[in-house]
Amino acid sequence: MLNSQVRMQPTLFDPPKAAESLDEVILYALGEFQSRGHRLADRELALDRLRHAIDRACEKLCVRPFSDDAIASLLKEAGAAVVEIPDYFAKRPFRVTVPSALASDALTVYHRINAKHS
Repeated sequence: MLNSQVRMQPTLFDPPKAAESLDEVILYALGEFQSRGHRLADRELALDRLRHAIDRACEKLCVRPFSDDAIASLLKEAGAAVVEIPDYFAKRPFRVTVPSALASDALTVYHRINAKHS
């Protein structure tokens, strides 16, 4: 067998390969937040409330954790309304409102990824 055909086993220090796209990581996190019994749709939440769900999603899906600004921009791209507030109001100065259609899509992505990873 040629060296180019040999697959190397990952070492302890190799970074894990990202399994999902960044959009799916955000949707997974929103779905995970809802699966814990929290109401998400059409409700304004501080980014701090969603941050732990996003961190858990990053860990499960082997993605590096995002900065608050990156999370805010990814949420905007996904269709959530994100409002920046002054820094002296909160540690993470963003308020997020997720429309019900996006919340529904997030639950679908959450269940699909969990079925795939089980």
